[in-house]
Amino acid sequence: MIRMTEFSSFPFSFVSEKLKKADFSKLPGQKSQMTMAPALRRDDIVRVGKGMNAVSSGVLILLFPDGKGQTCTVFIQRPVYDGVHSGQIALPGGRRENQDPDLQYTALREAKEEVGISPSAVELVGKLSDLYIPPSNFIVSPYVGMCHSEPSFKPDPIEVEEIIRVRMVEFFRPENIREVPIRLSGGDCLPTPCFEVNGQIIWGATAMIMAEFLAFIKPLLAGLTDPGQGTDPK
Repeated sequence: MIRMTEFSSFPFSFVSEKLKKADFSKLPGQKSQMTMAPALRRDDIVRVGKGMNAVSSGVLILLFPDGKGQTCTVFIQRPVYDGVHSGQIALPGGRRENQDPDLQYTALREAKEEVGISPSAVELVGKLSDLYIPPSNFIVSPYVGMCHSEPSFKPDPIEVEEIIRVRMVEFFRPENIREVPIRLSGGDCLPTPCFEVNGQIIWGATAMIMAEFLAFIKPLLAGLTDPGQGTDPK
């Protein structure tokens, strides 16, 4: 599983400036994604782009400051339905529609539809590596964007059961990176890597995308490695 340095603070002003200057052409890639991949899915995941005829989709990692200036992101919990991602926690996003000019547009459009964020309020800073999702046969393109003030989220009542705000610092706490039994879409219940934050289990494609993002930003945050720096996020 992923191993990360623990940070005591994750101020948005620092993080946003670092991300604006970051080189997204140098990504950790599939190696970092696979640290949080369910073991049963790994062989299928690495076949991305090899005749899978997958559906293109875009998701958004949205960063924003909370009332104390700490960097947060947002997830959605899917409602329970007859489908492979029923009830799961996900990033805002979805499939590319025919009228979407590109996947960046898809990610922003879906974020607006699902959590009520206007695309004009989001400053996109880069794109992470594409990820193949075997159960739904999607290829996901993750984009990283920022809102410079805390958004007022408006969940779509059909697509979103709950909006989940998480401080990014929680992903760097070693105790929040675990392996727990999860029932996969095929019926198997297997120990699976996950982030357990604020009582929520984030696993599967969402955890894999976050793993690459965390590996990408970790070298940018050298100034935050002193545990005495910044505001206590608790």
